[in-house]
Amino acid sequence: MIALMLMPMEITAPNIEYGLLAPVLLIFAGACVGVLAEAVAPRESRRVVQLVITFVSLAAALATTLLNWASGAQAVVAVDSLALDGPTYFMWTILIIFSAAALLMFAETKIENSSVFAPQAAAVPGTVAEREAIRSRVEHTEVFPLALFALLGMMLFPASNDLITMFVALEILSLPLYLLCGLARRRRLLSQEAALKYFLLGALSSAFFIYGAALLYGYSGSFTLAAIDDAVRNSKQGLGLLLAGMAMLGVGLLFKFGAVPFHSWTPDVYVGAPTPVTGFMAACTKIAAVGALMRVFYVGLGADRWDWQPAMAIIAVATMAVGSVLAITQTDVKRMLAYSSIAHAGFMMTAFVGASQAITGSKPGALTSVSSVMFYLVAYGAATIGAFALVTMVRDSTGEATTLNSWIGLGSRHPLAATIFSIFMLSFAGIPLTSGFVGKWAVFAAAWSGGVQWLVVVAVVISVVAAFFYIRVIVLMFFADPGRMATSVVRPGWTTLTAVGVGLVATVAFGVFPGPLLALAQQAGEFIR
Repeated sequence: MIALMLMPMEITAPNIEYGLLAPVLLIFAGACVGVLAEAVAPRESRRVVQLVITFVSLAAALATTLLNWASGAQAVVAVDSLALDGPTYFMWTILIIFSAAALLMFAETKIENSSVFAPQAAAVPGTVAEREAIRSRVEHTEVFPLALFALLGMMLFPASNDLITMFVALEILSLPLYLLCGLARRRRLLSQEAALKYFLLGALSSAFFIYGAALLYGYSGSFTLAAIDDAVRNSKQGLGLLLAGMAMLGVGLLFKFGAVPFHSWTPDVYVGAPTPVTGFMAACTKIAAVGALMRVFYVGLGADRWDWQPAMAIIAVATMAVGSVLAITQTDVKRMLAYSSIAHAGFMMTAFVGASQAITGSKPGALTSVSSVMFYLVAYGAATIGAFALVTMVRDSTGEATTLNSWIGLGSRHPLAATIFSIFMLSFAGIPLTSGFVGKWAVFAAAWSGGVQWLVVVAVVISVVAAFFYIRVIVLMFFADPGRMATSVVRPGWTTLTAVGVGLVATVAFGVFPGPLLALAQQAGEFIR
């Protein structure tokens, strides 16, 4: 017996497809090099060094993503932990592009003659230490590797093929965001409060997620989505573990998605966080969360759709209604955009509930739930990045002027900025000739073909209600008497202007010529197992 125990055991090395995993490895390498740069680069040159590292990493990751996608390489890789398929490549592409636009906002220094981030996060607000850090022009350049780590988690989240990898990805994307939310230069206490709320509620949602994963493991004997699907189809045991695990897993995913009733963190965090971080979260976290939601419920739990579809339909209606109605009552632009993001989560859920791709499959080039949601994510993300970039430019003596009253008459004083912001508002409202209109048409069409016509009717009615608060902002800017307002639009550096330009071009181009992007989303195909 002892001799057998001492015999050497042969351990087979896992086969890792490094070429296919190059995009996430490059982002991870960039984040790690960024951390090292904080230790070795002189303080006066760290900002430039971090910008070079960050955007070289993003460019390399984007190039390798597009090359792998163009080659048609689709596989379950990294010991069956990641699924690289058309939807994964599509979401990786838009995640990298929108992250680059958001990180350009991080790099802005011209608006306040300094960074938008606190000079010394460890200093208590209002103390001598903080004033000394401001006077010395200390800058938190750590925000760039933190954002890259968050992007790494966002890329892994929708690509995860098993629940343990998905949980690790969830934590990787969440922890840097908790830190970034508390680093605002102005309104430090509000920023720190936002970070604490996000951390506490995020930790709770993570606990729900991992508990749900454990219950599904108890039901299926595996964390892999394909094995869970096989157990759902063939298992003879009771449904208690399955339904409880599915519900808890849904809570963890819907929290990141900002769906009702798991939305309470969204307004406070969006308002308290530095506005570039808010734009980053609003666009990119939504992409990662909805991608993970669709992969889990379509690939792993699609065979039990009759149990989760009615509950998700109710959540979709509640999300659209709460987001749209509460947005009407808001007097702060950032808080209004937060409730707007909640409403848009509900609109995306209409196509998700329809599950036209998951139930019947699809003909080549057909508009499915997955392809329609992916187009919607592009339309929503482009307008969101552009809108938050413009919010950073509208200022008064106290900093960002985010109260709606501060925007009264902005069209007469700064017509170009007001016109561009109006285009983003029209896209959010789903007005024709904007990408938002095509996005809403796509998700409603997918939901209709999925057999939930009643949900589409409800969504259209709520869309009309939601249009009110977007149009109200336009009316305030162009048709209200400004009086003696001290609000102005500060000309930013080229980084923020580029972020606005990316959002504007995408919003208009995909509204007037949506065909190429729709075709690309349709060709991305379905999730693989």
